[in-house]
Amino acid sequence: MAIREKTRHGQTHRGNPPHPHREIHRAKTAPRAKSPELTKPPASGINNFHKALRFLSSLNDFERLRIVRYTTQNFDLERMRTLLKKLGNPQDKFRSVHVAGTKGKGSTCAMIASMLQACDHKTGLYTSPHLVDIRERIVVNGHMISHADFTRLVRQIAPIVERMKPTPTYFDVLTAIAFAYFAEQGVEIAVVETGLGGRLDSTNVIKPEVTAITSISKDHMGQLGTTLDRIAEEKAGIFKPGIPALTVLQPPEVEATFKRIAERVGAPFEIAGKNIEFSYRFESSRMLGPHNRVCLTTPSSKFEHLAVPLMGEHQAINCGLALSVIDRLKARGITINDAKAMEGLARTSLPGRMEMVSTTPRIIVDGAHNAASLDAMMRAIGQYIPYDSMVVIFGCCADKDVPGMLERITSGADKVIFTPVDNIRSSDPSELAARYVELYGKMAQVASTLEEALGIAYRAVTKEDLICITGSFYLVGTAKKYFAAKAAAGMSS
Repeated sequence: MAIREKTRHGQTHRGNPPHPHREIHRAKTAPRAKSPELTKPPASGINNFHKALRFLSSLNDFERLRIVRYTTQNFDLERMRTLLKKLGNPQDKFRSVHVAGTKGKGSTCAMIASMLQACDHKTGLYTSPHLVDIRERIVVNGHMISHADFTRLVRQIAPIVERMKPTPTYFDVLTAIAFAYFAEQGVEIAVVETGLGGRLDSTNVIKPEVTAITSISKDHMGQLGTTLDRIAEEKAGIFKPGIPALTVLQPPEVEATFKRIAERVGAPFEIAGKNIEFSYRFESSRMLGPHNRVCLTTPSSKFEHLAVPLMGEHQAINCGLALSVIDRLKARGITINDAKAMEGLARTSLPGRMEMVSTTPRIIVDGAHNAASLDAMMRAIGQYIPYDSMVVIFGCCADKDVPGMLERITSGADKVIFTPVDNIRSSDPSELAARYVELYGKMAQVASTLEEALGIAYRAVTKEDLICITGSFYLVGTAKKYFAAKAAAGMSS
């Protein structure tokens, strides 16, 4: 589908022509800050949330390392199993759904959890990364774990972690905390998103009722492989014998890999849109405005013309996968009321995905962090948000498919401001800008901080224009903190 944006005059076209009277000038980049050396507090001294975070920060955090080798030494499921055994194997005390994939995992998990909660099941949700608050990762019935419970669980787990060799990682410990919290809260079913890959991921110790894999595209290629079939093989590592394995329409080599691995482990494998009857369409109504509607029919479920609660064609596909999971959970003995599930679906919300954080000027944030998700975002903006000109504030991590991402930006952006992300793996914005100008001959600028980038963007737009902050969940998190602080300052003044 071509990406088309509507102008004030009702015309549509691919991208918008540059506005020379609003030229953006190049700025210098600040040197990248070095990571501070952290000293973890003793377990006995973890008596507040800040000290709990400090302890976690002392552990190996692969989300914030420049180079991560994807080996069984770094990603060690036996280490994870040992940690959980010392905690009483909390992962065995609740049922679960396991979701992997390249893009759409968080959205799919959010929709599944919202439907289960609406069906009166006490529902846990474990996702990553977080945008603003680490507690966003651990949620029960829509409520984040409290500061007190988070601190208490870190204090309980810290002595175990300190005695273990090899030492569990940051993500190991967070996953164990989530499982322990779900068990003590009496969660009936938890929706668990993988972190990196699937086969060696810390979450791959659960015994799920259903496994699901969202769209596969190139991401984390340094760890998972440079081809789609290699990436798919790692993701399919979550398939389990006798457990339904679901996915969406995929590139041929990905589908073939999934089928092969499902057959090898003995997992019943189905595809929404192929083995499972699923369709979607885009429409606009006075009540809902532009939106997608989906239909999914199986022998036990009939979901017809449901409005997708999140914007974009890609979210319709994610919604089809979420509904497929709900249908298969019925067959696994979990009580699902279709009407309640539909009500829950309609209430789904997800920060950081096509989220409008300012109306004057209009600013959206989206955590698109690979070429495929950027393409989906640009298409969604073209469908849902009319604008004259778009300024993109972009930052990404260096281990991404940077050439692919730059290509997708040029399809919709009239101007681009490159800025660093809050991660040691951040791409150098000056290098990104130079590459972008060389490849596409379009205007680009570098800003040393998001706040500086916003200042430049404000001067470049009118009320008919749009500012989009994207490329990384880390950048989106920084943006959400910035606008939350700005709102708090406005209320206090």
